[in-house]
Amino acid sequence: MTGERIALGAWAALIVLQPIWYFWLAPPANGQSWFALALTLPPLLLPLLALRRGASRALLWIGIVALFYFCHGIVAAWTTPAARVPAVAEAALCVMLIGAMGLRVRESKRAIAARG
Repeated sequence: MTGERIALGAWAALIVLQPIWYFWLAPPANGQSWFALALTLPPLLLPLLALRRGASRALLWIGIVALFYFCHGIVAAWTTPAARVPAVAEAALCVMLIGAMGLRVRESKRAIAARG
């Protein structure tokens, strides 16, 4: 399914974006990049536990977690000019992820309708 691949790709990009953001593009002003990464990366990795039960369950959790990261990206883009580029990228990846999940639902409904 295309929607599933796009959603998983956006999730992977969010995971990769976090260390790039906090160590290279816009490190925190207090210099505690490791602390920032320790706060932002674990929630993105939690859905890995659900992958054992299938991508559908993991995507549900990814979508829920992505809502937090969307809000984070919007707030960071609005309040921290130095972090505007990675923050907008984070928000855009979240929109892509949620949109791909909607596409996945649409694809599965079409597949069910075609079968029966």
